[in-house]
Amino acid sequence: MTGPVRGSDVQMTDRWRLHRRRVRVVQMMIGLLVGLAALAGLAAPASADGEAIRVQVKDQQRTADGRTDNQPVAGVSVTVLDATGAEVGSGVTDDKGVVVIPVPGKADYTVRIDESTLPDGKALSEQTPAESLIAADSFITATRTVNFFTGESQREETSTVERWLQRLSDGIRLGLIIAMCSVGLSLIFGTTGLTNFAHGEMVTFGAMVAYLFNTMGVHILLATPIAVVAGGVLGYSSDRWGFAKLRARGVGLITQMVITLGISIAAKNFFLWRFGGRNQPYENYTNQVGIEIGPITITPRDLITAILSALVLVAVALTLQYSRLGKATRAVSDNADLASSTGIDSSKVIRLIWIAGGALAALGGVFRGLDEEVSWDLGTILLFLMFAGITLGGLGSAYGALVGGFVIGVLVEMSVLFGVPTELKAAPALVVLILILLVRPQGILGRSQRVG
Repeated sequence: MTGPVRGSDVQMTDRWRLHRRRVRVVQMMIGLLVGLAALAGLAAPASADGEAIRVQVKDQQRTADGRTDNQPVAGVSVTVLDATGAEVGSGVTDDKGVVVIPVPGKADYTVRIDESTLPDGKALSEQTPAESLIAADSFITATRTVNFFTGESQREETSTVERWLQRLSDGIRLGLIIAMCSVGLSLIFGTTGLTNFAHGEMVTFGAMVAYLFNTMGVHILLATPIAVVAGGVLGYSSDRWGFAKLRARGVGLITQMVITLGISIAAKNFFLWRFGGRNQPYENYTNQVGIEIGPITITPRDLITAILSALVLVAVALTLQYSRLGKATRAVSDNADLASSTGIDSSKVIRLIWIAGGALAALGGVFRGLDEEVSWDLGTILLFLMFAGITLGGLGSAYGALVGGFVIGVLVEMSVLFGVPTELKAAPALVVLILILLVRPQGILGRSQRVG
């Protein structure tokens, strides 16, 4: 015969249940990271074992606004000598103007280019000597890059109007990418209240997956849909086996936000470990000559990605406005409890938002990788611009993310014309973020809410 349950026994049972829940949460997050590794960790590290010197020979050209548009020079002989003058290795640049010469280790070397092998009519620029000295302590990574340039700069031939129009064109392209990446981030916040600091790594993930398949011989036109699907799977996994379970257990938003910060740090270090610290271009559409459209110079690759980005954003806006899913999404974003009371499956809508957000982030990562090359921190660089965009447009508003991201992209590129150094051109976007939070926290398209 069993006796009455004592209070201490109940407390022990509750503590055990709480402990088991915490263990499950930890296991769930570890599983999420393992899934991320399984999708992105198939690529080998960027650099091979041992040290090497990577020599790039390019013909110096510039677009109408003074931006560098260097073209590769193939068939140029390059020799590497050690400190005693003995030859260590040699090679000839490929169609990308690149040759990688292995060296015994980190030491002092001289890289010498054979000027007689330059194409007819090409000569090294006055700022580029035929020999370059490499110090042992300059090998920050296993591969040391050395650049040689031919040709002369054409910076001074542009007018003020041409510079403004060129920067506006560049800003529109950047704004389209920021807007596309921001939609998922804004809708996730609007429907769940979660600020996902790992969204930038979802952007990087898409670029990395496309790069992985591209280096395996898959054309970028086929690698891009694969990356988009992988981004959608990552978004589904993040919610299905991650944040949905956290919401079901009543885990607070602050705790969830801290978890996204941890995932972000872990993912960035994972990408750096597997990919390396050096930017890598895709195999296709890398070296293109810009075409002139009036006073604007743009490569066919950038023009096509800008058009595709605009079409995707129009499709997203139409879906949100007219489809049943879009209306349900907007209803859950406005008031999840009220939407659930009308028969809308809020959990399903949130799941679909995670999938769409991951897919759009991956597509934006591929487009950004085509524009600026792929790097381990590609999404991290865009993250605060995305936050600035959705804050400007209106937190939780999909349309606000579209408008705000577009405006921020244009502002970032145009700020250079007002004396902002290129390295700090993202700073005005952060200033806008601060001002909006102080003056109009609800953003352009957001609605004021009574507090208290």
